Amino acid sequence: MLTRLNGQEFALNPDLIERADATPDTVITLVDNTKYIVLESLTDVTRLIRQYRAAVIAEAQRAVLEPQNPTLTAMDDPASQIVVPLHRPER
Repeated sequence: MLTRLNGQEFALNPDLIERADATPDTVITLVDNTKYIVLESLTDVTRLIRQYRAAVIAEAQRAVLEPQNPTLTAMDDPASQIVVPLHRPER
């Protein structure tokens, strides 16, 4: 979740971010060249992206370790919840 300069919050898919610049406002450029100016600092944007990605990995790992009690809630259809193990199987 990020904040526009007018105070409106919005969700941004971090996988679409090509780069972020501090000019001095924080400008986020997506892969399709769409630009967003946000109130958060460059450091805060980076921290939020890292926290989001860590949470996704943690949820996926929990789903692998506890398949009978998955914690993934992003999709309503359990059949579409496919989790790829993040660790190498022992050889």
